[in-house]
Amino acid sequence: MILAGDIGGTKTNLALYKVEEKKLVLEAQQQFPSRDFSSLIDVIVAFEAQISMPKIDAACFGIAGPVIEGRCRTTNLPWDITTTDLQTHLGIDKVRLMNDLEATAYGMLYLPENEFIDLNPTGRAIDGNRAVIAAGTGLGEAMLYYDGTDYHPIGSEGGHCDFAPVTAQQDELLKWMRNRYPGHVSYERILSGPGIYTLYEFLYESGFAPQPASMMHIPEGKDRSAMVSECALKEHDPLCMEALRLFAEIYAAEAGNLALKSMSLGGVYIGGGIAPKILPVLTNNHFMNGFARKGRFEEMLRGIQVKIALNPETALLGAAHFAKDRL
Repeated sequence: MILAGDIGGTKTNLALYKVEEKKLVLEAQQQFPSRDFSSLIDVIVAFEAQISMPKIDAACFGIAGPVIEGRCRTTNLPWDITTTDLQTHLGIDKVRLMNDLEATAYGMLYLPENEFIDLNPTGRAIDGNRAVIAAGTGLGEAMLYYDGTDYHPIGSEGGHCDFAPVTAQQDELLKWMRNRYPGHVSYERILSGPGIYTLYEFLYESGFAPQPASMMHIPEGKDRSAMVSECALKEHDPLCMEALRLFAEIYAAEAGNLALKSMSLGGVYIGGGIAPKILPVLTNNHFMNGFARKGRFEEMLRGIQVKIALNPETALLGAAHFAKDRL
């Protein structure tokens, strides 16, 4: 039996799998609000109480944060997670902590083709390194190193790299962002759920267009970035549409950066919760044009497969498969 988890700042997904004929069979799954608990072990205890947990053989957890020597202090939660604590609680040695994008990258290998949207019809399917970039609550980046036979997931904290503008409009955005974040402007400040509303604010304050009526009185607790996306896709408001276009342009540029840095000729996967919600903006060449606009390397990037993953549980699947295959 395998216990797998996807631990994020907003929610924690846990699942129990049985291995039958080298395949994973889901036995139980539950989602918990992360901030309702003081630790991952507390969440596991709640899960155990609901399902009458059997003896576990291996466990793997994808966590939103850097994993260093079997320990993770989560980025968006006050949790300190260690392999040794989990081994003690579960009573097993085979426990692995992974960065959540590392788990997502591994999970991409097990998704069927009908769970992808292809953004690049001229992309070629070849064996080689692959990359994953995922905008959601934050911005995650990871790689799948190809050794000629197998793929090996490699996590990173690339989403916290310095934002680099590529147009005159983005130059102005960086200047504006420096007033808000004088110490460091990262890609995650833009390419994330909160980032969409940040782009909306920049464009409005820059005089791009007036605010639509639906954005002028936002109810308490309402997701402002989700409202921007809804206003753009349903009302076709110019200000909101430009916010999504700018988001897609910057998202594409950073995906292209990641492809170059990791030489991901085997493909680039777009994960996270935002991309499936704004597909019309990403599938009209805004994304691919920004992705490939790398001067002398444009031709190479035009030949790379770029796909959006539609399965929201890819990290959970990746953690489970890693436990099955590697532990």
